[in-house]
Amino acid sequence: MHLFLALFILAVNPSICKGKDEKKCDVVPKNNYIEVGSDINITCLTCGHGEIYWTLDTSRLNSSHTVLSLRNFTHQSATVQCHSTDSQQVIGGTTINTYSKPCNISCIWHQFDQKTEGQPDLFTCKWDHRIDPKLDVNYTVLHSSAQREICKTRETTCTVEGVDSKPDVISIFLSNIIITVRAKTADWEVDSDTRTFQPTHIWKMIPPHLNVTSFADHLLVEWERELIKKECRCEVKYNETKLNKALEERKHGKITIEQVESCSYYTVSVRCALLEPAPWSDWSQKKTVLTELNKNHVRLRLWRKVAEPQKNGVRKVHAMWKEIPSTCRGTFTYTIEPTPYKEAMMGGNYTETLCGESGCDVEVNQDAHRINLNMFHNETLLVVDAVYVPAIGESLPQVTDIQASALEGVILVTWKAPIQPVSGYMIDWTHDGNQYYWKETNYTNATLSALLDKKPYNVTVTPLFVDKTGHGTQALQICSRVGGPGNVTIHINKTNAKNALVSWDVKSQEECSGDVVKYIVFYRKLDRLELWLNVTVIGTEQAISLEDLLPDTQYEFYVKATAATGTTKSTEMFFKTKRFGRWFITTLVVCGGVIIILVLSLGLGCAISWKKFREKPVPNPGCSSLALWPSREEGMGSIWQFNDPSESVCDRVYTEESQKTSTSPPGSGLNPNPAFYQTDEYIDPDMASAPETDPEERLKPVKTQHRSSPNDSIEPLLPENSPCSPYRSQTSGENLGKRPNKQNKHSTVKQPDRKTPVMVYVTLDMFEQNQCR
Repeated sequence: MHLFLALFILAVNPSICKGKDEKKCDVVPKNNYIEVGSDINITCLTCGHGEIYWTLDTSRLNSSHTVLSLRNFTHQSATVQCHSTDSQQVIGGTTINTYSKPCNISCIWHQFDQKTEGQPDLFTCKWDHRIDPKLDVNYTVLHSSAQREICKTRETTCTVEGVDSKPDVISIFLSNIIITVRAKTADWEVDSDTRTFQPTHIWKMIPPHLNVTSFADHLLVEWERELIKKECRCEVKYNETKLNKALEERKHGKITIEQVESCSYYTVSVRCALLEPAPWSDWSQKKTVLTELNKNHVRLRLWRKVAEPQKNGVRKVHAMWKEIPSTCRGTFTYTIEPTPYKEAMMGGNYTETLCGESGCDVEVNQDAHRINLNMFHNETLLVVDAVYVPAIGESLPQVTDIQASALEGVILVTWKAPIQPVSGYMIDWTHDGNQYYWKETNYTNATLSALLDKKPYNVTVTPLFVDKTGHGTQALQICSRVGGPGNVTIHINKTNAKNALVSWDVKSQEECSGDVVKYIVFYRKLDRLELWLNVTVIGTEQAISLEDLLPDTQYEFYVKATAATGTTKSTEMFFKTKRFGRWFITTLVVCGGVIIILVLSLGLGCAISWKKFREKPVPNPGCSSLALWPSREEGMGSIWQFNDPSESVCDRVYTEESQKTSTSPPGSGLNPNPAFYQTDEYIDPDMASAPETDPEERLKPVKTQHRSSPNDSIEPLLPENSPCSPYRSQTSGENLGKRPNKQNKHSTVKQPDRKTPVMVYVTLDMFEQNQCR
């Protein structure tokens, strides 16, 4: 056990000795706080790293010594590092923080009660201190001569209360006061520079007591101060204007404010202080007064606007003048007296018209007149003014070359003076023809301000003479300011597969809008990643076709109107192109139309054929009789009678009885067997297969059948192309040879030798159904 302990000590001992001999690589001192503007030395322990260099924050310093001297260091906080030149490794570093002294110390000696002057009972000091706001700093205000703490605070102001009641404190203010402010944190402590104050230099007076009296042409301001035993200086403020007044001992203040406006409000206040550099007192309570109406300040500035004469030569004159301020106390009345100019020069009384407060309309004839305005204040005539109205056609001077221009809401008017000397010029302007503004000038130019924005104005300049006025000259209408091109409204007129026709219109809510120079149409696919495409259109066009679009794709577009005075943009609108183009739809419509026409034609033809088939007359076997059809040789004459145009082939049927009396006309010379009248003879199969009978037997009378059997077969009797082929050959379903022979009432007819008569059924009435003979 002892042997193992000895070996362990021998192994550890060399490393311990080696650590004691080696030097630590670092930078000293660490994390220093120094006063702003002071110096500091920093040492780098290199440990044999060779050459080094220094950096201040990220900047390399021009020093390779192991000791770095920083002079007049003003950084609030900075990091200094030592680097090895060979390996570029950081050997060590430190952070340097700075602090500053409190400065700009000011103190006042004042009292809490601001109404009655007495011994000051408050002492307040203020100072500046540029530090990191996050730092927790404690301040102490010291009286340096007695090294006594006056107050403590964490703010940059400190007030001591009850100074007059503390003997140990009041003694400080009996002589010069020396103040020092100490700032202290956990890392540093610093004292400000000392400040010395004389008690009278920091004594703050209470505000004086103020009284103001108004008159028609001036204001009388008076005030009283409490600290009357000392000299002081005072300052009077009214409507942002200040007047200074020095007061001697035992004197109160009084001052007169001249050149005040009539019927105007004035707010007055005053403050005082002991001789410099004593602080000013607070401002006294404000006093607001209204001045009286000053007769010498009343300027009615009477003017007139003359309308075009009526057919009878009567003209309407609108007289206007500057209104008396509504703040003026009293009752004001106005009367207008239009007087012919020639008679006005000789004097006389004329009818007066009671008018409103700022304007009146009167009528005059074609002669020159003088318009007299009388103003009464509390029924006392206060002011009289007059203006001249020229006669119709009177030759009077006028200004020439009148020009008007606008810039940033102000209109500048210039003109050339007439040859005759003038006493001035009257400029009047209006934006609606009802509300007029006017002013007088002695120059050949005028600036019109306080105009309504974006409104057109008519400006007229009239020269003035001693007792007359010239003719007015009106400038071209001009806008106070020209706005943008107005609101742009867009429309989608038509869309196809690869193009879209869009249009727009511009409507401005303002009378003065700029003329559009160009339109820019922006469009893109409805995808925020797509770039905007644009097309530029001249200002006179308001429609365009967007080409090279993709079929069945949604697009968005808007239009921007550009004028010399600005631009306006429409809202965005969306449209979708069609899946197929116009040519495809046209082809599809044409082909579809052709197919529809063919189908309709085919259907119509089938309908007509079916109708004809349904309407084709069929003989009614119930309305038929049995008769012997004459042979072709014997009946040719009768058959030929069917060709009578006046008689239908369906009108006549020859029975056995009729054939007895009718004979064919011999030698008629007609074709006895025309193809048109050939009929198929139907022979009863039973009779055909029966053994040949005696000719006499065949000549026996045949009974006429009025009803046919349901099983009778029907065959056509006439050709199919006959105009009327309703006949059907009918054969009894029964074997005629087996029927019992019954005597017929009809006489037998002579049978031809060459062919046996055929027994058939024929209709007697083809077209009138349900009428059987």
